[in-house]
Amino acid sequence: MDPLHKNVFDRLERFYDAVPRDVAAAEEHGSLVLFVREGAGWPFYARPRIDASEPPSLADVASVRERQRKLGLPEAFEWVHETTPELLAVARSAGLHVLEAPLMVLDPSALPDPATLSDAAVRVLSADSPDFAADVAARRAVAAVSFAAPGTAPGEAGPAERDAAVTELELAALDEERARIADGRRISALVGTPTEGALASGMAMRVDDVAEIAGVATLPSARRRGLGAALTATLARELLAAGTELVFLSAGSDEIARVYLRVGFRRIGTACIAEPAALIP
Repeated sequence: MDPLHKNVFDRLERFYDAVPRDVAAAEEHGSLVLFVREGAGWPFYARPRIDASEPPSLADVASVRERQRKLGLPEAFEWVHETTPELLAVARSAGLHVLEAPLMVLDPSALPDPATLSDAAVRVLSADSPDFAADVAARRAVAAVSFAAPGTAPGEAGPAERDAAVTELELAALDEERARIADGRRISALVGTPTEGALASGMAMRVDDVAEIAGVATLPSARRRGLGAALTATLARELLAAGTELVFLSAGSDEIARVYLRVGFRRIGTACIAEPAALIP
């Protein structure tokens, strides 16, 4: 690993370790740390301890999975292959399916103007907006429908399915979302049209000068219109304007990674996401 990339990977490890800590308890299991969310919200994962002197073992993985089952949590593990290459074989030997996702970093000089990518308007959510709760609910509904049909191929699911997927948010979850946006640790965005409503959504999480763009999703009926690319470019521009130096993301596949290439992201490694093979369709 060359020194430049090692610095990037070290910064990513600190980011991954920091993101859950203000809302989750950290439990150490050998060379792994399991983040257990305190209160309602999206459950976190287990990943290699940032200060571990040895790579995670099969016993460490088994210990985490036993604890996750006891707590009723997903048996989820995440790590960067270049930083912890030994964990891939260990996870597979434990019967876990491992998604090897392209890990991509933004080249700011290659970031295009979002207006050149799509005619639809991208809107960054404001914590002070009277429509904030509805906007967050729409963002989550778009993601739920979109991720149920992964990939970039167009499909039939669209605004009707999005509206059916809208759920009322718990007050605590909404307050957390509002606080993260207000203090600059999160940016959320929607893109759509006046007649169709929200068609794509996404967000970014920021810790100091490092940020991850995540959850970029487009309704199947609105794919191949440049919406995801325009939304991603908008989030990246917002992050750079806020002083972020390192912007990265993990693409779900090589096909999806091609969308991010258009926005100025370049692959530097592989993000591994593991869960029990029985859960994979």
